[in-house]
Amino acid sequence: MSIVVEHEKRRREILEKALNVFVDEGFEDVTFQKIADRCGITRTTLYIYFKNKRDIFNFSIKQFLSVLETDITETKKKKGLSHTEKLIQVMFVIIACLEKNRQLLSVVLNYFGRIFKTDREPDYRFRRRTVRLRHILTTMLIEGIKAGEFLSSVNVRDANELLYGLVEAVIFRLVVLRKPSAGELKDAVILAVERLTGKNPQAQES
Repeated sequence: MSIVVEHEKRRREILEKALNVFVDEGFEDVTFQKIADRCGITRTTLYIYFKNKRDIFNFSIKQFLSVLETDITETKKKKGLSHTEKLIQVMFVIIACLEKNRQLLSVVLNYFGRIFKTDREPDYRFRRRTVRLRHILTTMLIEGIKAGEFLSSVNVRDANELLYGLVEAVIFRLVVLRKPSAGELKDAVILAVERLTGKNPQAQES
C-alpha cells in the first residue's frame, strides 16, 4: 500500500511541475525532456509515471474535474439548504475551484486553441470533457422543478446553458483578461438562479 501511495504522491509532484512547464512554454512547445528536466529526473523515470505529455495533460484535467466533482457533491449533500441555495453554492464552488486552478485553465485554453486550428468539431471535444458538470447542473435544475421551487415553465436546457455560460465567463475573466478573481460574477449567479424561482432577484452576500 505504501508503494502505491508513494507512487501517487510522486505523480502529483510531477504534475505540479509539469503544469509550470506548460504555462511557460505552451502545450505545443513542451517536450517530455523539458518536463523531465524541470522535475529533476530522467525521461526513463518519467515514463514510469506517464506515457507522454498528452497523458500528463489529460491526467491534470481528470484530477481537476475529480476534485471539483467531489466538492460539488459535498455541497449538494448539505442539509438545511433549499434547492436555490444549493445551486448557488455549487456555482460558487465552481468559481472558487476555477480561481484556484487558473494555471491549468491557461494550459487547457492553449491546448484547445491549437486544436481549434485543425479540428472541424472543437466544440464537441470541449463539451465532452465537461459533460459531467453539465449533467450535475441539469440534475439540480430538474430536482428544483420537481420540488416546486423552480418554475415548471423553466426550460432546463436553456437554464443549463445560462449557468454554464457564467462558468465560461469566469474562465474568460481569469485566463484571457487575467483578473485576480471572478468574484464579481457571484451576483450574476444569484440573479440567474433566483430568476428560476419567479421571485424578484435580490443581491445577497456571498
